[in-house]
Amino acid sequence: MSDITFDGRVAIVTGAGGGLGRAYALELARRGARVVVNDLGSTVDGTGASTKAADVVVDEIREAGGEAVANYDSVSAPEGGAGIVQTALDAFGTVDIVVNNAGILRDRSFANMTWEEVHAVLDVHLRGAFYVSQPAYRVMKEKGYGRFVFTASNAGILGNFGQTNYGAAKMGLVGLSNVLAIEGAKYGIKSNVIAPVARTRMTEDLLGPFAEMLDPEQVMPMVVYLCSEENPYTHEIFSAGGGRFARFFVGVNRGWFAGPKSRPSVEDVRDHLDEIRDISEYQVLGSATEELQMLGALLAGDS
Repeated sequence: MSDITFDGRVAIVTGAGGGLGRAYALELARRGARVVVNDLGSTVDGTGASTKAADVVVDEIREAGGEAVANYDSVSAPEGGAGIVQTALDAFGTVDIVVNNAGILRDRSFANMTWEEVHAVLDVHLRGAFYVSQPAYRVMKEKGYGRFVFTASNAGILGNFGQTNYGAAKMGLVGLSNVLAIEGAKYGIKSNVIAPVARTRMTEDLLGPFAEMLDPEQVMPMVVYLCSEENPYTHEIFSAGGGRFARFFVGVNRGWFAGPKSRPSVEDVRDHLDEIRDISEYQVLGSATEELQMLGALLAGDS
């Protein structure tokens, strides 16, 4: 089979000045994409700013014969998101791909977390993805093609001690991506989620010695594939790390149906919890509408 290429495509990668974002930007450029390398140049907790991080990656791409421009806007404000997309339009005329990768950490146990720590993390991860993706989506919708990859985390999908702000933001990105996948389907726009496990500035202290086995390059192939025209998938969540690639999914079982027009009691729920929790059989639904259709079939007595 032929190699996957991105000739003529324009990609935005946020937080691309190091770690995972750098790996994505370099590979997309190597395969022919013209890349907007966005990075505020802040510290891990989101403070400070510098142009150096983005500039270094742009220089790497250009020295290898690729095309790239730097952008230093913060994703945490609407004007920053708009500015990132405008950089792509000014430099390359369009946007085909957005990898929402920018992130910060403000970890603390839930009882001790401050509102400032909550807002700062939500602003970058969740609101930031909105701010960048909406202007990009409008361009993609008009042209009838687009690819989004949102960076979630197992800390959001599964939970992790001390990361309520981060986990809430990351799971919020799953909901954002799912809706974009549904709304974008008729416009040729696909949207997926990556839950990476890799050594970066944000994770190296958390992972300890294990970090040495988790190179960002081991996550990159999954993300780059999801960005490609060849990718047929949308509305999905993929885990990647350490050379392992897998799929996370949200499934629903048949559960227990009390019957149409029933008024189950609290005790009825208690007495049927084994059926309610039984996941020996389940379905992976594609939208909220599909669950309503499932319920409608039960209420109509069709199954």
